[in-house]
Amino acid sequence: MAACVTDTARAAACRNGEAAAHLKVISIFVIFFTSMFGMSLPVLLARYFQGKSLYDKAIVVIKCFAAGVILSTSLVHVLPDAFAALSDCQVASMHPWKDFPFAGLVTLIGALMALLVDIAASSHVEHSHVQTQYALVGVQEKLESGDSKAELATSHERERQAEETAKLKQRLVSQVLEIGIIFHSVIIGVTMGMSQNVCTIRPLVAALAFHQIFEGMGLGGCVAQAGFSLGTTAYMCFMFSVTTPMGIILGMVLFSVTGYDDSSPKALIMEGLLGSISSGILIYMALVDLIAGDFFHSKLMSSNLTLKKVSFVALTLGSTAMSILAIWA
Repeated sequence: MAACVTDTARAAACRNGEAAAHLKVISIFVIFFTSMFGMSLPVLLARYFQGKSLYDKAIVVIKCFAAGVILSTSLVHVLPDAFAALSDCQVASMHPWKDFPFAGLVTLIGALMALLVDIAASSHVEHSHVQTQYALVGVQEKLESGDSKAELATSHERERQAEETAKLKQRLVSQVLEIGIIFHSVIIGVTMGMSQNVCTIRPLVAALAFHQIFEGMGLGGCVAQAGFSLGTTAYMCFMFSVTTPMGIILGMVLFSVTGYDDSSPKALIMEGLLGSISSGILIYMALVDLIAGDFFHSKLMSSNLTLKKVSFVALTLGSTAMSILAIWA
């Protein structure tokens, strides 16, 4: 099924271990700070707008830009790399990799896994909501006797419960989304850490810096809307920022200890499978939980045509910005 593809970027003339190690040390610091900046920016903007009339609208626009970044990351960056890894001559010539498009299959599995987590979490949230409704029965009975205070209390409780349910859902989306992005970041880091190809690493340092800024903005926009505590937000920001640098360090250690070749069939298979599953997770989260959630289930957007247009422009800009980076990385 898979066609044999030769990767000329791994030419022996570009291999220089000492120069590659120097570039990788630089990339660790560059990628960490750009990742921190990218994810912190939407969180800080959200806190700046909080309490102002434009707060809710700004959050929606930031989130739509984030959705575009994440969708483009999955379809333009992660998935093609996964297909390329499993289509390499060394892999595509072996059974069972040459008999079936495993990259597409594992992407499908990743999307179904994300759906399963979504269903389980939604069921848990709905169950909690039902329990709260039972707790309000006693108050509701008072309404029949014309107790206006009880009526106000019940209305307030219902509104608060709806807000809490939406917030719990958004927190789940942010956490699952970060897991998918971390998979992708680990793959990038370990691959770069094991590589001795200067011709590949040199353009990746600059390209990945911008890549992490936009991807961080995508995740940060979702985290900002979820309303996490300051400590949790800082922890998620740190985890996103440190994952790729730690992956680079791990790749360097693995290479120095084992001499493991990043172009070996086993490395390519692992890269392809992990990339495929993270791509499936990101595609599902971007389309279902982010784009569909805002454009079709948001009361604020459905009642404001101008906001819907601005949000679509933000979605397009996010997709475009991330897609352009595919020229270099």
